[in-house]
Parts: sequence; structure tokens; C-alpha cells
Amino acid sequence: MSPTRRCSRTACGRAAVMTLTYVYADQIAVLGPLATYAEPHAYDLCEAHSERLSAPRGWEVLRLAAPQQSGPSNDDLLALADAVREAGRPRPVTRTTPPDGPEGGTGRRGHLRVLGPDA
Repeated sequence: MSPTRRCSRTACGRAAVMTLTYVYADQIAVLGPLATYAEPHAYDLCEAHSERLSAPRGWEVLRLAAPQQSGPSNDDLLALADAVREAGRPRPVTRTTPPDGPEGGTGRRGHLRVLGPDA
């Protein structure tokens, strides 16, 4: 696992949460979610520095919303736990055909043959 990227601001050791890039032709500073990879012309900022960001006079700051967490909800986790519990419960064996012979030695279930203890 790669180490956590740090804020680009001098003397700040906090973890970066946003990435700042500039569109010089349009005079826009774009602040968005932390980029997947560190780029040489982008600046990673911690939460505090990203909230206090200001742009030079005449420039616009475009703040992009961070994507929502896509992790499972509590309902998803409970449903998964219920499914695992249900799969782990022992189920009674049911025969699909009556047993062969007077003692019930064998039976068929689909393509499988069930053998009794005396077989």
C-alpha cells in the first residue's frame, strides 16, 4: 500500500484530501477530490488548507464536490450477515423418491444416489 500523500503547503504535515490544479488560459483554480496519482503541476492540500483557498484577483475558484462513498450501507451488511447465517444452517435431507428395498437402503436424488448405513 502506498504511503499517504501529505499537504503541499510548507510546514504542513497533514494528510492531503483535495488536489488543486490551475487552468491558466481561463484563469481558474480547480479544487477537486484527491487525484489518484501525484502530478508534478498539481498541489495536494489538506482539509484546512483546501477550505481556506483563495485565488488571485480576477481568477475564479472552481470547487468540485467529492464523490460519495460507495461502500456498503448498514442494510447491505445486515442482509449479507443474514444470508451467511442462512447458508450455514443445517438442512434436513429430503428424499425425492422412495427408498429401494424393504430396509430403505438406497434412494435417488437427481443424479446422485443416497446410500443407507447398511449399503
